[in-house]
Amino acid sequence: QVQLVESGGGLVQAGGSLRLSCAASGRTFSSFVMGWFRQAPGKDREFVATISWSGGNTVYADSVKGRFTISRDNAKNTVYLQMHSLKPEDTAVYYCAADQRPFPSTRMTEYYYWGQGTQVTVSS
Repeated sequence: QVQLVESGGGLVQAGGSLRLSCAASGRTFSSFVMGWFRQAPGKDREFVATISWSGGNTVYADSVKGRFTISRDNAKNTVYLQMHSLKPEDTAVYYCAADQRPFPSTRMTEYYYWGQGTQVTVSS
């Protein structure tokens, strides 16, 4: 089993920054592909970013490319999502996900473990 706990969400003005963290426990973190997804009110959950087990391969949704950065610290069992130039449309609950797969994935259905989510609200 893997437990994922997100933190770092909050209220920020448009143009501001936030850093989300996702702490993992339970199994060997370094063997897991990690991903961030988000769900806005009334919308489906969508892919944001993913990172390989080594950190050497990352993929971003077009909507966040150039503004968000995903990274991981395997020594701390933590994955991060640094968010800059935030926009009101980034408002959502952000979820961390993990799967013991060989390559990063943008598909929600390919992640087995999920956190409870952290709220990010961007005011205009």
